[in-house]
Amino acid sequence: MKPFLLLATRSEDEAADDEYAGFLAAGGLRPDQLHRVRLEAAPLPPIVLSHYSGVIVGGSPFNASDPDDAKSVVQHRVERELAGLLDEVVAQDYPFLGACYGIGLLSSYLDGVVDDTWSEVAGPTLVSLTPAGVDDQLFGRVPATFEAFVGHKEACTVLPSNAVLLATGENCPVQAFRIGHNVYATQFHPELTQAGILTRLRVYHDNGYFQPDAYDEVMAAIDASSVTEPATIMRAFVQRFGTP
Repeated sequence: MKPFLLLATRSEDEAADDEYAGFLAAGGLRPDQLHRVRLEAAPLPPIVLSHYSGVIVGGSPFNASDPDDAKSVVQHRVERELAGLLDEVVAQDYPFLGACYGIGLLSSYLDGVVDDTWSEVAGPTLVSLTPAGVDDQLFGRVPATFEAFVGHKEACTVLPSNAVLLATGENCPVQAFRIGHNVYATQFHPELTQAGILTRLRVYHDNGYFQPDAYDEVMAAIDASSVTEPATIMRAFVQRFGTP
């Protein structure tokens, strides 16, 4: 199988490595089957899409909807580079899965609107499939309603005009959509386990994903959660698009 490509932007090694491990486990991939590029560390090298089975963009401390003057030099570079890659991905309907930051990038790249209207506190949330989601080749493998882990300051408020809404949520109307046949984006994290989100919250404890006085409540919600289905979507992505 050709490897998948994970484009990551987490500067904290613990969070970056945990994210990589999460995508490996959720996708049932070996390290040689998931090539990681840490864009926060160096410019994106030349990418030949035909060398990969698909492209994955994970979450990030970056927010696509931040004002330009609030974005760092690194974030501006990352977003220019990813926009250039999305030119090819969207034009070719190339297998793509953007999670959290990835859905913000894809929505902004197209004609969607991303802002802080539907931010969600870190922790579990209920996600419900739309009729299109039930019929989708990836999302149709999970129950109509399932729990997933989120934690985001921005979300897609207006879908891109050519997007198909696949999943919605109790606190965030756009939890997943598809462009064409092969380009996917999720607001929730398909790679996150209970252990994984605890690692993220430890690393990003002071980054505003929850109010400090709500820490015990956030931990209790995570402890009581049963998040198993999002990994099924990740595994379905690998099974559908993994190519010899």
